[in-house]
Amino acid sequence: MTRPDLNLLVTLDALLAEGNVARAARRLSLSPSAMSRSLARLRETTGDPLLVRAGRGLVPTPRALELRETVNRLVQEAQAVLRPVEGLDLQGLQRTFTLRNREGFVENFGARLIARIEQDAPGVRLRFVPKPDKDSHPLRDGSVDLETGVIGASAGPELKVRALFRDRFVGVARQGHPLCDGEISASRYAAQRHALVARRSGYRGVIDDVLEALGLQRDVATVVSGFPEALALVRDTDLIASVPERSTGHLRSGLFSFPLPFPAPPITISMIWHPRMEADPAHRWLRQCVYEVCSDASP
Repeated sequence: MTRPDLNLLVTLDALLAEGNVARAARRLSLSPSAMSRSLARLRETTGDPLLVRAGRGLVPTPRALELRETVNRLVQEAQAVLRPVEGLDLQGLQRTFTLRNREGFVENFGARLIARIEQDAPGVRLRFVPKPDKDSHPLRDGSVDLETGVIGASAGPELKVRALFRDRFVGVARQGHPLCDGEISASRYAAQRHALVARRSGYRGVIDDVLEALGLQRDVATVVSGFPEALALVRDTDLIASVPERSTGHLRSGLFSFPLPFPAPPITISMIWHPRMEADPAHRWLRQCVYEVCSDASP
């Protein structure tokens, strides 16, 4: 079966509304001959004459009368789909957005983001879900609306990305730790017992690469999967950890934080979304809220 020309629906709607080929042609800015050809195609497609001559005019057949309301509704719905998006009514917006983030995002940016959302759009709800890996499938299948974090190799070139802020690693120890006194050198840092944050075995990060270039190696006493676990151990032991500064600001409250005693490459925290959400006005507004909250937040 050949696929029907859906443009004929617009032609049929005009013909049924006007009941006259010339008027229907003027309505669609076509010539009468072009409209007559379209009517002939409609008759062939539907297997019905649709409009038949009665005196000087045309009258619809029973089939045309049966189709009139349905065709008009379909044309209006199609026009609504293709119409440019109207202004977004934030006060009337009712929607739930799912944000996928690593640990530290909600603790550091969640309260400000929720306050901003409630101020602009009280009917919007945020659902925060954990980000156990860098797999971008949740963005692709629509279960996640927006993601934040460091861009991974599995992100895929089709995804949209906007940088939020640059972060750097800092060292963290409990108050009263021996490192609190005296100069912290690279060798002194490496000699401490470390709580390493890694999601896979055999992990080596940028810090390990820098230390290796200096002829040093961290003494890793334990490996955990997230920053909160590492910082919880740091609070109650003599372990130290190295964590992103801005991403763990509130999590490090009450702990001794210090700059790493060697240059380490910074990391860029970005937000990522699927292209199908690019033009959605509500999603565009959400992205701007996240950008402003994260960009303005103090370290």
